[in-house]
Formats: sequence, structure tokens, C-alpha cells
Amino acid sequence: MTLAAYKEKVKELPLVSLFCACFNPHVAEKATYKAEDAVDLGWGVMKDVEVIELNKRASGQAFEVILKPPSFDGAPELNTSMPQRRDPSLEEIQKKLEAAEERRKCQEAELLKHLAEKREHEREVIQKAFEENNNFIKNAKEKLEQKMEANKENREALLAAMLERLQEKDKHAEEVRKNKEMKEEACR
Repeated sequence: MTLAAYKEKVKELPLVSLFCACFNPHVAEKATYKAEDAVDLGWGVMKDVEVIELNKRASGQAFEVILKPPSFDGAPELNTSMPQRRDPSLEEIQKKLEAAEERRKCQEAELLKHLAEKREHEREVIQKAFEENNNFIKNAKEKLEQKMEANKENREALLAAMLERLQEKDKHAEEVRKNKEMKEEACR
């Protein structure tokens, strides 16, 4: 909404247009409001508004708006089309109490059902977490056992290889000694 459209919309309001007429004289020519156009507040009718110019300066103007108190001369009567409220019978009161008791029981049953579902869900979550934890522990143990078995086999293989090399060295050393002894005997 543009500023000009907003100003025109505001000028359509009776009290605002009266203020605008004080500031802008050509607005008063467009629309003039009378006491019959007063705002109806529902309980009373506001008929007169008095505007007094307090002072006029080059910097602006000041006004005092005096509203007369609302008159209640033409106050609307209470709505007679509404049926008078009658006192409820004992039977009606009893029916309402029974209906309220039924609603309360239904709400209580719904709440208990909801709580039971929530507890069941919590049990399922706990059971699932427990199973996952057990599976993790089982898998970790299996992996650890496999690693330990592989390490044991590697160690045994390494020890066997070292032992075989030592035995080969011992054989070689024995052969060298025999060869040396034979040479020494041959040289004597």
C-alpha cells in the first residue's frame, strides 16, 4: 500500500478526517461530518466533539480535542430474542455428570494406553541396546581370539623357522669342525 493510499484510507475515518481538516483545509471540502455521523460505541452515542486551537506558530499548530461524555439516552435494550435460561432439572444434571464421568474415564484410559505404549517402546529400545551391546562384545571377543590365534601361529612359525636355522647352523658348524679335524689329521 502506498503512502498516498494509506493517507486517503486514514482520512476516511471520522475523527481522523476531522483532525486532517484542521491541518489541511481542502480535506474538509471533500467530506463533512455531522453529529448524526457520530461513532456508535454500542452502549452510547458520541455526538459532539469540540476542537480548540491552542496556539499557532510557524513551527506548527496545537489543538485540544474535547469529547463530551457518551449519553445513554438511546441505549439499546438487552437482546430479548435470546431465550431466558431455565434451571436445569435433576435428571439433566445427572446426565451431564454421567457424561462428564464417561469423558474422564475415556481420557484416563487413553492416558494409561499412551503410557503403556511408551513403556513398551522404552523396553524395546532397552532390549535392542542390550542385544547390540552383547553382539558387539561377542564380535570383539571373536576378533580378539582370532588375532591372538594368528599371533600365536605366527610366533610358533617364527620360532620354528629360527629353530630350523639354528639346527642348520649347528649342522654346518659340525661339518666345518669335521672338515677342520680331517685337515688337521691329514696334515699330521
